[in-house]
Amino acid sequence: MENKIFNIQNEQEFTKVALEVFKHQFKNNKVYRSFCDLLYIHPSDVSKVEEIPFLPIQFFKSKKIVSSLDEVEEIFTSSGTTGNTTSKHFVTDIEVYKESYLKGFAHFYGDIEEYVVLALLPNYLERKGSSLVFMVNDLIRKSKNIESGFYLDNLEELAKKLIELDKNGQKTLLIGVSFALLDLTEMQEFRLNNTIVMETGGMKGRRKELVREELHQVLQNGFGVSKIHSEYGMTELLSQGYSKGNGVFETPPWMRIITRDTDDALTINRVGKNGGINVIDLANYNSCSFIATQDLGKAYDNGSFEVIGRFDNSDIRGCNLMVL
Repeated sequence: MENKIFNIQNEQEFTKVALEVFKHQFKNNKVYRSFCDLLYIHPSDVSKVEEIPFLPIQFFKSKKIVSSLDEVEEIFTSSGTTGNTTSKHFVTDIEVYKESYLKGFAHFYGDIEEYVVLALLPNYLERKGSSLVFMVNDLIRKSKNIESGFYLDNLEELAKKLIELDKNGQKTLLIGVSFALLDLTEMQEFRLNNTIVMETGGMKGRRKELVREELHQVLQNGFGVSKIHSEYGMTELLSQGYSKGNGVFETPPWMRIITRDTDDALTINRVGKNGGINVIDLANYNSCSFIATQDLGKAYDNGSFEVIGRFDNSDIRGCNLMVL
């Protein structure tokens, strides 16, 4: 199945594999099966991707969402604020995650060995179970460059390294949380020509939240770059979307974004209309590939999408099936 998933070439192949994955998860994922049963939806009734039920992401906070009998190899957890229940993603085959993010990165940016990877993810390094840290740590290793590495609070050292690498013409990926990238630009002004600056979102209570346009403008000015790149991922997924600027994300061939009506979680929107973001991540074959997130966004005809915010309440509106 992994070969099928990671070799999808077109929309027809995506649909075919997605329907296969749906059948597999309906049969082998007890929580997802119960959810589908409550909706009276059976694989025999489903012929289009849009007809597949999307499991509300909150289930990852209270249930073990797995579609495999294999032993769990890794448990990824969401950061969560104090007092809130965190999501848990039980991963039974960590190699699938590695293949997904490595092929996803290569799809958008090319060979990781061409880059020095500098990671500014302090709040993630302070806790265990971060899927983002796992991915970035592996990208650092796969870059096979001794200059690659994590930075916690040593911003002066990072600033010197960035300037030196950029001056030498080295392709560099600086990936970090928003507040830490802002801290870096306030300490040092840059004029970078060979560096991709990628934010992974999140002020995490360290700073006042900024709208994306404002955040990116400040970072563009501070780093002296024309675009700020972004990564769209979450604990419950095994794939990432990437934006190379302007907040418009694209997905690898085995991932899709569609949106749902904000007042009726079971109604899929037409393309271009704002709504709740539903993610299809076929790499999540051993968990659940069809997830209704709490993000709000807009999907376009060419498969790209924007994130415009989050639901303003804790539960996804229009879904009263959380009593499983």
